Amino acid sequence: MVALENAKLKQLLERFVIAVGISLMLGIVLIGEEGREIIGSIVGIIMDPIIMLVGESNFHVMLFIMAAITALYASLIQKYTIDWELMRSTQERMKSFQKEYREAQLAQNNYMINKLDEQRKEMMSDQMEMSKQQFKPMAYISIISLPLFMWAYYYISEHGSAVLTFPFMGETLLTTPIIGPIQYWIFWYFITSLAISQVVRKALDIGGV
Repeated sequence: MVALENAKLKQLLERFVIAVGISLMLGIVLIGEEGREIIGSIVGIIMDPIIMLVGESNFHVMLFIMAAITALYASLIQKYTIDWELMRSTQERMKSFQKEYREAQLAQNNYMINKLDEQRKEMMSDQMEMSKQQFKPMAYISIISLPLFMWAYYYISEHGSAVLTFPFMGETLLTTPIIGPIQYWIFWYFITSLAISQVVRKALDIGGV
């Protein structure tokens, strides 16, 4: 009885966290500039003292620290919320299925094509489960990453003097647009996050599907 109640409580908490994560993912678009600034200023209660220690002129270092933290907890969440064996086996089955289906089409083997169409229906359930497992970590990760990103957006908009020396580009203001609305600080944040994430994922032996 206790185990059942604990399972229900865990499921309820999981749904609540996912709902909060989805709300943040949608909210970052829907709440507008004023809403993003409000969230950024709230997160700033924690982050502003840290940036004071790092130094306002070293905002790129702060972005690197944020990227490292994001990469670490995102990788840990993915490691323990995704069934990687199911992911790998589903990917392998899909590759094998696509190869057989192409061969059947080239041979105009209608019997095999019909048989593989039936098999496709059976595989859909595994693909749906795989999609759900990939979506759930996104909701968890957004609870921390999106408020941090909103703080960075809010802070850099108020302190646009931070610079960073990029290869082949020289010293550049982090608020300078690089492509459309994407500024250099966003570019720096994502490339550092991606690089650190690859190292962490390799260390934790996750992914590789």
